[in-house]
Amino acid sequence: MTIKTQNSGIYQTLVAQLDKVARHNRQGSFRTKERYYEAMQRFCKFLSAEYRLQKLANINGKHLTAYVLYMQERGKSASTIKTDLAAIRFFHDNMERTKYRLPSNDELAVELERRRFGGIDRTWSVPEFHRFLAHCMADGHEDYATVACLTWYAGLRIHECFRIDTAIAEQALRENAITVKGKGGKIRTVPINESISIELKKLLAITSRGHKLFVPDGVPTDIAIARLQQYIYQVRPKIQDEGSTRPMTHHSLRHSYAARTYQELIDSGMRPFSASLRVSQLLGHERPDVTHGYLASISKEGANGK
Repeated sequence: MTIKTQNSGIYQTLVAQLDKVARHNRQGSFRTKERYYEAMQRFCKFLSAEYRLQKLANINGKHLTAYVLYMQERGKSASTIKTDLAAIRFFHDNMERTKYRLPSNDELAVELERRRFGGIDRTWSVPEFHRFLAHCMADGHEDYATVACLTWYAGLRIHECFRIDTAIAEQALRENAITVKGKGGKIRTVPINESISIELKKLLAITSRGHKLFVPDGVPTDIAIARLQQYIYQVRPKIQDEGSTRPMTHHSLRHSYAARTYQELIDSGMRPFSASLRVSQLLGHERPDVTHGYLASISKEGANGK
C-alpha cells in the first residue's frame, strides 16, 4: 500500500521518533521487525498527511479507526490490517510517556472484516438496499438512510458523508451535485439525483445552520460513524437476500455504486477502459486500475477494462 508523502517535514520527525524505538528493539525475527517497521512507516505517512501529528506518543483510538477506514477503502485484507495494527501497538507499547491507551481491535470504532482471498462480490442487491432504507425509516434513522443514499447513488466514502454540513448540503441542492473533500485532501464533485435531494432537504429542515447533518453535537465523528456501522451489522440478518453470503458493510455500497455506474457507462456505448477511468474519478481515485476491486461483480474481462 503506497501512501503519498505529504508534509514531509512532519513525516521525517515521526520517522525519527520511530527509529529511536526501533534501534532498541530486540524482539521478534528479522522478518517480523522489517514488516512491523514498514507498517509504522506507512502509518507515519498517514498521520503526517491526515492529521499533521508530530508526536507518535500522542496517537489514540481515533487515529487507528481512521487508518483502518483508510486501508479498507483501498481494499486491504483484514489480515493485512490486523498485522499493521499489531505493529502500531507494538511500537506504541515500547514508547516512553505515551499519552493514551490504544483500543483493542474489538474496541475500535470500526468493524474488521474476516480475512478473504481474491476478488469477491461485495455489492448490495437492489432489494437489500431498499429493505435497509425501510428499516432506517421504521427505526427513526432518517440520517442513516440519507448516508446510504449518498453512497449508493453518489459513491461517497463514509467519512465524506459525515463531513457534510448544512452549507455543503445547500450548495449540493443548488447545483445538483455534491462537492466533497476526500482522501489526501482531494476535492471532487459528484452528481446527485432526486432521491439524495429529497433526503438532504429532510435533514436540512431539522439541522441547525452551520452544523453537520450526521454528527450530533458533542459526539466525536468516529463514534457517529461507528454507530452507523454497528446498526448495519445489527440489521444485516433482516435485510440480506436469502442464501446470500456476500459481505454487507457500508463500504459495500460503494462497490454497488461502482459496479452499477460502470455497467451504465458500458451500456451507453463507452469503451471499458474509459468507463473504468470515469468510475475511478467518481470514486475519488486517480487510476482506472484502482477500481478493479470494486468491480468483482462484473465479468473479469470488463472489470479489467478489456
